[in-house]
Amino acid sequence: MAPADRGATRIADRVVAKIAAQAAREALAAPLADRAAAPHATVTVHHDIARVRVSLELDYPSDLGAQCAAVRRQVALRVEECAAMSVPEVDIDIEHLHSTHARPAAGRDRRLR
Repeated sequence: MAPADRGATRIADRVVAKIAAQAAREALAAPLADRAAAPHATVTVHHDIARVRVSLELDYPSDLGAQCAAVRRQVALRVEECAAMSVPEVDIDIEHLHSTHARPAAGRDRRLR
């Protein structure tokens, strides 16, 4: 009996969303510790097609378009590799911008003495 005749495999939307969120983290250059919140993804799967929406918090000023393009590429690649689903679109929601100038230097105490 051929493997395709033995049954079906279904990957839950929440599993695909975790793959997409991890891929978004991989695509962003700054370490997760430098961000207020990790990327979050929501996914709708229909047959073998995944529609993905990723919410991000990014540093500003920076090239927002380039960062979003990198996230789109990485998310589509990872979901296709790991879940064997095509990803025709990855929508990006930039939820918050963090000023790189307002951040205290590492190890510095923000309290006045």
